[in-house]
Amino acid sequence: MKILCENLVFNKTEDATEKMLELTQREKALIEARKKGGAVEVKEKSWRDFDPTKRLEHSLVKGISEFVDQDVEDARKAYDRPLQVIEGPLMDGMNVVGDLFGSGKMFLPQVIKSARVMKKAVAYLLPFMEKEKREAMIAAGLDPDDVDPDDDSNYAGKVLMATVKGDVHDIGKNIVSVVLGCNNYKVYDIGVMCSCEKILEKAKEYNVDVVGLSGLITPSLDEMVVVAKEMSKGGFKQPILIGGATTSKMHTAVKLAPNYFTMEHPVIHVLDASRSVTVVSSLLGDNKEEFVEDLTEEYEEMREDYYAGLEDRYFLTYEQAKEHKLVIDFDAVPPAPAPNKLGVNMIDNVSIEDIVPYIDWNPFFQTWELRGRYPNRGYPKIFNDEAVGSEAKKLFDDAQALMKQIIADKSMHLKGVVGLFPANRSDDGEDVHIYENEEGRAAGTPIATYCMLRQQAEKENEDPYLSQADFIAPAGYKDHLGMFAVACFGCDELVKKYEAEHDDYNKIMSQALADRFVEAFAEYIHREIRTDSWGYVPDENLDTSDLLKIKYDGIRPAPGYPTQPDHTEKSTMWNLIKAEELAGMELSDSFSMLPAASVSALVFAHPQSQYFAVGQVGKDQVTSYAARKKQELELTERWLSPILNYERD
Repeated sequence: MKILCENLVFNKTEDATEKMLELTQREKALIEARKKGGAVEVKEKSWRDFDPTKRLEHSLVKGISEFVDQDVEDARKAYDRPLQVIEGPLMDGMNVVGDLFGSGKMFLPQVIKSARVMKKAVAYLLPFMEKEKREAMIAAGLDPDDVDPDDDSNYAGKVLMATVKGDVHDIGKNIVSVVLGCNNYKVYDIGVMCSCEKILEKAKEYNVDVVGLSGLITPSLDEMVVVAKEMSKGGFKQPILIGGATTSKMHTAVKLAPNYFTMEHPVIHVLDASRSVTVVSSLLGDNKEEFVEDLTEEYEEMREDYYAGLEDRYFLTYEQAKEHKLVIDFDAVPPAPAPNKLGVNMIDNVSIEDIVPYIDWNPFFQTWELRGRYPNRGYPKIFNDEAVGSEAKKLFDDAQALMKQIIADKSMHLKGVVGLFPANRSDDGEDVHIYENEEGRAAGTPIATYCMLRQQAEKENEDPYLSQADFIAPAGYKDHLGMFAVACFGCDELVKKYEAEHDDYNKIMSQALADRFVEAFAEYIHREIRTDSWGYVPDENLDTSDLLKIKYDGIRPAPGYPTQPDHTEKSTMWNLIKAEELAGMELSDSFSMLPAASVSALVFAHPQSQYFAVGQVGKDQVTSYAARKKQELELTERWLSPILNYERD
């Protein structure tokens, strides 16, 4: 009773009122029985006692898929036509879900579970609907096979969803697709690595109302600009939705909107799945004009602020930045000792079970858009949050159950490659030469060179202008550089399995777990490098929380991220460690790693190495960088487009 009262008063659980009413009814029945001088068994009322339509509505709102087939069959028998089950209890339930989600009283995991119930219910009804349709057409003297299988006239709107060319990440896109589908929008998801030509072709073919573009890696930002420009040239009228980890409202306003945005077809950045329904309904509803006018004003202000900021921000010339680089005294603080295992080593003996202690669960909850409020923002404190705590715990328990299943049936597995090589920075201090062995170092014959970028934006203090090359000792010192590429395999097959079972919840859960597994694998491998294969801190004894707080010596920056924002440098790593040959990891045209759950990084051992953001760079540095990479300037500018402090020609 005490727990029920606390849940009700403090609104700790969604079913607090329902549970209290049930308890009240039981107690009332017991009191009545005692008055009559006897005891009576009080039957607890269950939602399974409801009529079929109410059971279906309850299953949808609560996301319970266990009894779907039975309840849909019972409901089908109670209606004249199977379509009435969809238009009646199923849509009633989904309307409740939509209202609760829109008002913040239901969270994304619950919506995905509700979508699973809906998909399974519709899948059960489809054969009956097809049979009814055929019989009606035959009775009318029509050919039952002469129908349009893609009839989508009964939807609130049609949305094309695509991950752009070169990018393989689609978990966010999948979530948005499910949420839109829950709100009666027809979603045409055309997959990942979609070329501009394919996106335009499918937008025409399906005659969609809205086009959604998704991407995770920074080259996708430029590809989105290409799509916007081509849609403009082609006379397309559909609004464009932009989403993904590297996208932003500022990039949308500055780089995308000028190439396509009009009152009829705006370009809109959508921060997360929960906002997608509001945006699409506004674009297709009666208040579109007012909605787009507000966006127009907001984006114009953002562009003005952006360009004003560029005028106010000062940059050192590349030569000046080099003069103010980080200078490490490698005599006082020498490079780490030579690795115990020099060269390339394949890693295929690490199980999912081995890396579980290294999992950082915080990004997992962010994927599902569950965010606790201070002081309950992170894992495991999120479980104490009044608003999302209960749902976060359910989600976590579901993740644990699926993880145990994956470990038991080995449906996912880990594989990777580690490389440790002699290295020195170049004579000009801007790049890092890699040698096959000490003989190669002595002869001055590198087998590869990593080209690095240096900070140029003026600082308000005396801090140095950093480049990753600063962390490697010059010629004359026996320094080394590590690198690794790791991946989680098997997720794609699991996703296909759950898609076939109409189970979006476990499909997205599988992708979310695969991401956590490979990040934990990277943490595991980095520790193994520090303590064993390189072995420069053999006695390191840090717990998981200290590892996640980066309390160890050295760093592991990833190519394509702020410390080295050029994705093309991955090709150097792939060639050096034979990532494709040894681990089956591939690079797309835009240097996105395959499988999607993959991580690569360079490993610097020096204690003064640090993470930093290169930030924007000037044309003088880009010109030098292109020359050092033996690359055409125009191509280099395209790959570095997001960080240029000038407009490309």
